[in-house]
Amino acid sequence: AEMAMFAAARSGFQSVMMAPTELLAKQHFASLKKDFSAYGIEIGLLCSSMKAAEKRQVLERLHMGEIHILVGTHAVIQPDVKFKNLGIVITDEQHRFGVNQRRLLSQKGKNPNVLVMTATPIPRTLAVILYGDLDISQIRTMPLGRKAVRTTLFHGDERGRAYNFVKKQLAEGKQAYVVAPLIEESDKVDARSAEELYKELLTKLKGFRVALVHGAMKQEEKDSVMGEF
Repeated sequence: AEMAMFAAARSGFQSVMMAPTELLAKQHFASLKKDFSAYGIEIGLLCSSMKAAEKRQVLERLHMGEIHILVGTHAVIQPDVKFKNLGIVITDEQHRFGVNQRRLLSQKGKNPNVLVMTATPIPRTLAVILYGDLDISQIRTMPLGRKAVRTTLFHGDERGRAYNFVKKQLAEGKQAYVVAPLIEESDKVDARSAEELYKELLTKLKGFRVALVHGAMKQEEKDSVMGEF
């Protein structure tokens, strides 16, 4: 995706990359700035949580062609987002967006090249590959230097063992995260919630800093927790 955007910028075209969450969009923005800083390629960020003045400045520079690559969330498909010469449209985590959202993004330019990326191919994508106009590229190799992943299954009555393992890792200066299927307790789903696990971990992992993050929190809170992590 970066190579495609680089080629577009060198040929006088703009690119846009849409990500499903603000956190992911900001991560892409930071990495693109780092990778392209030496080449005079201007990167812009557009998220709904930005102040009106910040958004206005980005939109003006985008329309003038001063921004070569725009990264953002669903904010990039709003009517007031206008490009000078859009050449490539990229959707990251493509399965997280609807058909109309992806169509709206493509309509921002005159027949732009389209790249959709996903690790979770959805049936419609596979159908378009088979019957429509979509080429497929597969990355089958792991990133260089990646360590082996070890998976261990603990049963419900072995929760203490799992926590002891985590505690040992934390004592060695490492970090851990625990994923829960729910934010709050539910009568319909028999599973532990993030809030319930958070309270439990506060007592089980005393002496270590434990924080909570979930989708219902305000963006500033999420950013703060993830930044500290």
